Amino acid sequence: MWTPTEDEKIGVVICTFRGSVAQGLALEVGETVQILEKCEGWYRGFSTRKPNVKGVFPASYVHLKKAVITNRGPHETVVPLEDPTLTEVSSTLQEWALLWKQLYVKHKVDLFYKVRHVMMELIDLRRQLLSGHLTQDQSRDVKRHVTVRLDWGNEHLGLDLVPRKEFDMVDEDHISVSDLYKMHLSSRHSVQQSTTQGDGTRQRHGEPCRVPVPHHLLVNLKSFTYNSIGEDTDIFFSLYDLREAKTISEKFLVRLNKNGAPRNPEKVERLCALFTDLSNKDMKRDLYIVSHVIRTGRMLLNDSKKGPPLVQYRRPYGCAVLAMSDVLQTIAELKEEKDFVLKVYTCNNENEWYQIHENIIRKSSTKYTVPSTSYGLIISLQLLRGDMDQVRRENPLIFSRGVSMTRKLGFPDVIMPGDVRNDLYLTLERGDFERGGKSVQKNIEVTVYVLYADGEILKDCISVGSGEPQVPEHRSFVLYHNNSPRWSEVIKLPIPIDRFRGSHLRFEFRHCSTKDKGEKKLFGFSFTPLMREDGTTLSDESHDLYVYKCDENTTFSNHALYLGMPCCKEDFNSCPSIPSSLIFQRSAKENFWISTQLSSTKLTQNVDLLALLKWKAHPERVMDILGRLRHVSGEEIVKFLQDILDTLFSILDDNTDKYGPLVFQSLVFIINLLRDSKYYHFRPVMDMYIQKHFAGALAYKELIRCLKWYMDRSAEVVRQDHIQEAMRALEYLFKFIIQSRILYSRATCGMEEEQFRSSVQELFQSIRFVLSLDSRNSETLIFTQAALLNSFPAIFDELLQMFTVQEVAEFVRGTLGSMPSTVHMGQSMDVVKLQSIARTVDSRLFSFPESRRVLLPVVLHHIHLHLRQQKELLICSGILSSIFSIIKSSSMDTSVQEEVEVMVESLLDVLLQTLLSIMSKSQSQEAVRGQRCPQCTAEITGEYVSCLLSLLRQMTDIHFQHLMENFQSKEELKEFLLKILSVFRNLMKLSIFPRDWNVMRLLTSNIILTTAQYLSPALHKNFTEAEFDFKVWNSYFSLAVLYINQPSLQLESLSPAKRKKVLDKYGDMRVMMTYELFSMWQNLGENKIHFIPGMIGPFLGVTLVPQVEVRNIMIPIFHDMMDWEQRKNGNFKQVEAELIDKLDSLVSEGKGDENYRELFGLLLLEKIEQETWRETGVSFVTSVTRLMERLLDYRDCMKGDETENKKIGYTVNLLNFYKSEINKEEMYIRYIHKLCDMHLQAENYTEAAFTLLLYWELLNWEEKLLKEFLHYPTQTEWSRKEALSRKVIHYFNKGKCWEFGVPLCRDLAFQYESLYDYQSLSWIRKMEAAYYDNIMEQQRLEPEFFRVGFYGRKFPFFLRNKEFVCRGHDYERLEAFQQRMLGEFPQAIAMQHPNQPDEAILQCDSQYLQIYAVTPVPDSVGVLQMDRVPDRIKSFYRVNNVRRYRYDRPFHKGPKDRDNEFKSLWIERTTLVLTHPLPGISRWFEVEKRELVEVSPLENAVSVVENKNQELRTLISQYQHKQLHGNINLLSMTLNGVIDAAVNGGIARYQEAFFDKEYITSHPEDTEKITQLKDLMQEQVHVLGVGLAVHEKLVHPEMRPLHKKLIDQFQMMRSSLCHGLPGLEKTGSGASRGILTPHGPMSPESFKLLHRHSESGPVGSLLILADGVVMEHPEDFYRMQASPSSSSLSSTHSAPSQMINSAHSGFRVGSPSLPDKYRHNREMLMLLPPHRDRPSSAVYTNVSDGPPTNLQRALFHQVIGPCKPCSDPNLSVAEKVLTTPSSWSLDSGTREALPFLSAHVGGVMAPPVPPRNLPHGQHLSMHFDAFHHQVSDLPPALPARSLRKSPLHPIPASPTSPQSVLDGSSSTLSGSASSGVSSLGESTFGGATSSSDPPASRTDTLESGSQAWTTDPQDLDSPYQPVKYGASEGGAALPPAGVQTLSHPAQQQDGPPHLYHLHQHLHQHHFHPLYLPHNPPLYSLHEPPPALPPKPYLREGCIPEEDPQSAPPPGPRPTPRKISQPLIAATKEEQAKVAWEHGVSAE
Repeated sequence: MWTPTEDEKIGVVICTFRGSVAQGLALEVGETVQILEKCEGWYRGFSTRKPNVKGVFPASYVHLKKAVITNRGPHETVVPLEDPTLTEVSSTLQEWALLWKQLYVKHKVDLFYKVRHVMMELIDLRRQLLSGHLTQDQSRDVKRHVTVRLDWGNEHLGLDLVPRKEFDMVDEDHISVSDLYKMHLSSRHSVQQSTTQGDGTRQRHGEPCRVPVPHHLLVNLKSFTYNSIGEDTDIFFSLYDLREAKTISEKFLVRLNKNGAPRNPEKVERLCALFTDLSNKDMKRDLYIVSHVIRTGRMLLNDSKKGPPLVQYRRPYGCAVLAMSDVLQTIAELKEEKDFVLKVYTCNNENEWYQIHENIIRKSSTKYTVPSTSYGLIISLQLLRGDMDQVRRENPLIFSRGVSMTRKLGFPDVIMPGDVRNDLYLTLERGDFERGGKSVQKNIEVTVYVLYADGEILKDCISVGSGEPQVPEHRSFVLYHNNSPRWSEVIKLPIPIDRFRGSHLRFEFRHCSTKDKGEKKLFGFSFTPLMREDGTTLSDESHDLYVYKCDENTTFSNHALYLGMPCCKEDFNSCPSIPSSLIFQRSAKENFWISTQLSSTKLTQNVDLLALLKWKAHPERVMDILGRLRHVSGEEIVKFLQDILDTLFSILDDNTDKYGPLVFQSLVFIINLLRDSKYYHFRPVMDMYIQKHFAGALAYKELIRCLKWYMDRSAEVVRQDHIQEAMRALEYLFKFIIQSRILYSRATCGMEEEQFRSSVQELFQSIRFVLSLDSRNSETLIFTQAALLNSFPAIFDELLQMFTVQEVAEFVRGTLGSMPSTVHMGQSMDVVKLQSIARTVDSRLFSFPESRRVLLPVVLHHIHLHLRQQKELLICSGILSSIFSIIKSSSMDTSVQEEVEVMVESLLDVLLQTLLSIMSKSQSQEAVRGQRCPQCTAEITGEYVSCLLSLLRQMTDIHFQHLMENFQSKEELKEFLLKILSVFRNLMKLSIFPRDWNVMRLLTSNIILTTAQYLSPALHKNFTEAEFDFKVWNSYFSLAVLYINQPSLQLESLSPAKRKKVLDKYGDMRVMMTYELFSMWQNLGENKIHFIPGMIGPFLGVTLVPQVEVRNIMIPIFHDMMDWEQRKNGNFKQVEAELIDKLDSLVSEGKGDENYRELFGLLLLEKIEQETWRETGVSFVTSVTRLMERLLDYRDCMKGDETENKKIGYTVNLLNFYKSEINKEEMYIRYIHKLCDMHLQAENYTEAAFTLLLYWELLNWEEKLLKEFLHYPTQTEWSRKEALSRKVIHYFNKGKCWEFGVPLCRDLAFQYESLYDYQSLSWIRKMEAAYYDNIMEQQRLEPEFFRVGFYGRKFPFFLRNKEFVCRGHDYERLEAFQQRMLGEFPQAIAMQHPNQPDEAILQCDSQYLQIYAVTPVPDSVGVLQMDRVPDRIKSFYRVNNVRRYRYDRPFHKGPKDRDNEFKSLWIERTTLVLTHPLPGISRWFEVEKRELVEVSPLENAVSVVENKNQELRTLISQYQHKQLHGNINLLSMTLNGVIDAAVNGGIARYQEAFFDKEYITSHPEDTEKITQLKDLMQEQVHVLGVGLAVHEKLVHPEMRPLHKKLIDQFQMMRSSLCHGLPGLEKTGSGASRGILTPHGPMSPESFKLLHRHSESGPVGSLLILADGVVMEHPEDFYRMQASPSSSSLSSTHSAPSQMINSAHSGFRVGSPSLPDKYRHNREMLMLLPPHRDRPSSAVYTNVSDGPPTNLQRALFHQVIGPCKPCSDPNLSVAEKVLTTPSSWSLDSGTREALPFLSAHVGGVMAPPVPPRNLPHGQHLSMHFDAFHHQVSDLPPALPARSLRKSPLHPIPASPTSPQSVLDGSSSTLSGSASSGVSSLGESTFGGATSSSDPPASRTDTLESGSQAWTTDPQDLDSPYQPVKYGASEGGAALPPAGVQTLSHPAQQQDGPPHLYHLHQHLHQHHFHPLYLPHNPPLYSLHEPPPALPPKPYLREGCIPEEDPQSAPPPGPRPTPRKISQPLIAATKEEQAKVAWEHGVSAE
């Protein structure tokens, strides 16, 4: 049974649980679970990650934690009972984890790794804290590290700053806002410095300067590698100051044996010393580490004697130095030891030994020898900081190694009390000794002893150096043969204090013989006592001691014998009566010098101090002694502090009147000495003395008397130094006074209490007197007052010992009140006064409520004054925050309410005033720049804001009530409300608190909300009815709006955990404020009208806050506004206008969402339903919601990285909406300009021009003045329209739409003319003329058009389930367009069929795109039917200003005729009508309606033949009137294509189909059309006759055989038509071959040939003709029989629109019949989308009358993209795969189709290309990416998104392309079953609706028989650079050579090869795959290739013409090697304007 748990409430998962049982809760390791119930080893509960999911889990999988449970029951709160720091680390790490991963995603790798490192550190620190093994200090330290890392991470991850106290997060409810602010500040600083604020917890005001941190240098000897000594060595280390030339530290001694190891085995690895107490000043000295090496052994190192020496001597060896300045920087930064190597130098002359280190430092290299090896001493150094205790704590390892503490020679900067020390440093300086009759000088050794008064040698009182034990005697080192040795050897004598008096030193001198025995002979001694007679110790100076003679047998058993003698000169002078008959005789010529330095806390060398301490010995000298105390050094005084104080008070007791003032002065001197930082640490000694040892029970009377006397004199005395000193000593004087009185009171049971009280009262009167003096004229008095004020707050604690809190508070109030209250005292005095007040507030006294009651008014009074004057704001704010801190901490007391009342009265108003002025200053940045940095301003603002918030937070409703009642008038209340609301608004607007201070910001919001709730009743009550005040109300509403929109309150942006936390604590404050706002709005009543329309924008902003409740409350206000305006004005135009305006700007700022749109409509419509103005209201709301829809889409698009195209679409949509639905002209114009800018960015210049025209149309040619708007200046309407016209004309020019620019030019010209502005008129007319020239001369590409359907609900609503027609970019084919569209809608799926989608697709939640090409149907047919209009002009009208577009789909009606498909092949023609013609303001427009018609096979045939006739007529006309010069290849090819329709039977198939009796009888209604078809066929025969006549005139002699063949074929064709067409002459004979069409509407640039040789693949070789004809062998080529078909004759040619082609321009197959094995392949190639002619470049030859030139051979291949099979649902499988044998025809569907020259000619005429200038000898080659699928491998279908972008870059087209036309449509259908007879399909040259570019005048004919390559200017300007592509992408592999130019010019033949040869050549060789590309070729220049290609089948490319004069002599012609040579078409040069009829008659 499940029972609720009692204590088992929270646990951590320690093993992952999969939750595989019923009701199981899946848990991961580390999750925290809250447990609700338990049952038999199972718990039920939930994970804190997902509190809503509850389930069961095994108890054993959870580790339980202790927890605190509040509010037990279903809604209980459980908090783990653990260290808050641990809890914080856990929650923070969980929060970081998510953000940390995001860093990686956003490529912030550096921060990613840093955060990871910090997280790992935190986990480790958390583990340490959890272990529970840390000491308190250690855990403090760990917490410090934790908080630093937490704060660092929070800052870098953009999380909130956590305010802390002692490393723990604080609860803002329990501290004042001011304290919270300070904690935020300190947390911020700690983050910035990455150190904690806990180190220096200094008081805020006037604390004495901090104690300097001492440094300690750790020296560790690693090794000494001088093995050459071979003896024991002593190494001494010390610190030496070069500037002062003295050693500043004791010595550290290391003793090594002869092997270099420590002599004491325990010392291994422990040879280290700590040089302690180095001050900052020491670190700046010129310090060196000096190391002296002394060896112990033979006298001379190179002594030849064997064996160990009998006597050991200490002898100098060498010295090493290391400059601290070199290493200090390094070791100061490092936290560990660093090694250094010191070279050991040896001394050249032992006389110089004492200064060897100086010589080394000064580099006096003659005095020392550099060692031969670079090794020496290896030491490591480390610098430590802090007092000794801290260093021991932080570095326990160092101290565990037994480090030697090596002190400074003197006292450190800070002498710590209890630091007992008694060291005498003795230096053996030098000696002068006699030779003593010896020939050589002595080797002298000095032995030192310390002897006590009884003659006993003191044991262990000599220390040679730290690191070694102390010894009873010391032997100096020996200098060889030196009678005046200088040792300078320092030893320390740590003599016990009790043995010091009476002890003396004895120095014995011995000569060390180097003879065999090696004895040491005593020859003299010296001595000196340590203390003088007067009790002072040996002074710190050099002492010259007498040397007494003695011999080696002297025993010194009776020391008294020599102690009576003088030890030195001073001694001799002081006791002259010395008996001459002494045992020891002084050696007059011998002297011995020593110097001493005493570092003792117990002994003094100061005579004056001794005199004071022993004053009773000379009572008469007391006055003098006291006077001289001032001259005793501070060190001496603090050493004997207690003794001196005892002495002073005993003198005072002895004679109060006589000595009182002097004792007082001495006491003041000592007290002030302790204020010095060096002795500051002795204050506790003084305190301890007062508490424990002070016994002057009567002293208080005298002290009070003297103090009062000093104060009273301050008004008169000029020099006030002693008075100021007394003031500074006030604190300790009071301590003495109070302690003295307590002692007296204790002794006398409280006698004289009244006298004491009155004396203190009098003393306070004197204090008040001093403070009340006017100090403006006396600087000294200012200092006195300042000293008094500084010391004053320190005496409160002492007074509280004797007086009640109330009494002390009265004293203090009187004193503070006596200060001048005006702020005139001068700044420094103000500061002191305020600091004194601040310290009063910080004192213990102020924490008592009863004292606050007394003191608060006076404190507030002073603050009030300063705030009024805006002076010393920082200190005032500090005082205030202290007050609030105290009040908050004691807020339980009832007294607090009164205090808050007092503060509200005194402060609230002035605080608001101060804040307003500070804020206005900080806003105007110039402010305070002179005085303070901006940071200070921010800090002051923050301080005052926190003070204001603290006060408001303390106020209750009673306080607010009193506050409101206290206002005398409504004017005052109004002023107050405006102030407080203004401050609040500024708090919202200016970011007073940084963004990451979320705790602070939320608390601020909470306080503002509460205050607003208190203020609103007053506002409502006082300013609603008659006294309505707009300003106050407006201020209130503005605040509410700003409040609700605050970033810190937008909970949606927070993480769930954080959101829950905020909601739990404060709720959603936005909602509360919204309720407040709504109720205030309702209270307005009739006054609401004042806020319309002003408040609409702000309120709209509120409703856009993403919080449903806020929206529900606020949206109805708009109904209210509409209603009030309707009542007042009869409409709500203002609301409407403002709402729309603001909605636009707010939504574009990123506010609002789809839910808002729905809610807005819903709520308002519901409200409006009941109104009388319902209709207008509903329509308005509907249009606003629709506007919102558009705005949201527009915003989302602009915000995202959407494509330019999409953005343009959204903008157009919005713009149209503003124009059509909401008549908002200004918004409309804004969006016009936004749209124009987008078009310009996308380089859609034509669209940009049309867009600006919209604005142009709004303007009139008037002189009305227009105000400045957008980027337009203030100007007249006429000027603006003129400027716009010029801009639009300019854009039309850039977009090459000159026809649209011309009317504007005329309009401008008319304006200029009417104003007689002839200069401008001339300019505009010239521009117009230039545009006409451009129309005639410049090359323009015809764009492709695509129909796009957007289906599915995922599309933006303005595209959703609509279809558009889009104008493609230049050179953009269907595949590229489809790729672009799929790129713009990456989620979309491409539909594979052209059928209208069903309802399921329209309503599905996805995106479907349906794309196919469409053909424009121009409206301006008139121009297109004019014969004389150049094709360049017609071309423009074919594709511009078109609203109707169509596409065709072939299908079979009824049974399909197997013999002639054309009989049953119908065309379904869909025409799309757009909303606007293209081009316009967008590249695409929506389809307005669809029209569907079906075209019968006969109608299609009529149309095809008619177009072909028109095409032939135009071409022949151009040749006839010399518009096309020279080269007649084009004419030859066209005629050949029509006459010899060998491939598909020509018009014979039409005869079969439609002239059949059966057909005529069964279709009587078609009689007229059949007659029409007959007439057209007859006309065609006539036209061909004219064409042949023209051809005969122009044909080249070498081409005569071709002409003859054409004549023959023409006769045959005529005869074949005779049977069916009466009226034709029956000439010619032979089998009917039908008529071969030229394939499709072709521009000359479209003709390209690729003839490629390659090994036959498994399918065999293929011949692919330009439009996709595929055959394998030449036999197939000839086997193609005519077969009736209609589709390829269709003039509209719109291929199955479901086919989306992936090649640049689709390949078409058009024959109705083909060998079975190719049927499905043909079907593949056939079903391709429509596309129209595209001008493109190819290569021309100019045939002139000069000598015959070389033919250029252009061989290249083209990319063929994978095609999609037809999936037309209307066709059966049988229809798709043909079974009837039929011959092939070339489809007439695309203009890039390639006509045949003759049935026998396999070579293909290449169309003309603008020639290019090439350097002589260079070749032009063309490279294409080959993609030749073998046809049988064509894929069955193309996956939805696998379209391959064509790798080919487009080439600008030739400007000289002849045009082709086809009844307004440029392409012909490839039928699904056959492509029919192409013979009369669209011809290459244009008729009525020609759609290529107008011909340009050309000058590229060859003069003087030479031929050069020239380049058209447009081609030069082409942005497309030649591109070179590599090997093939698909199918068969290409040979590695890729594409090569043919052989060197030398191998070319002079004359052109005859066409006849070509025929022969083609007959002789088998065909290999021949690719006729559609794309414009790409040219790239190459270096000349090798003379002959290595393999014949690799030769491809084109051979440029060479200048015949410069060409090399003709060489033998290379074998053709199966290469078919292309014939090159000729250029055209001029256009004649003679009619076609004229041509006929001429012929």
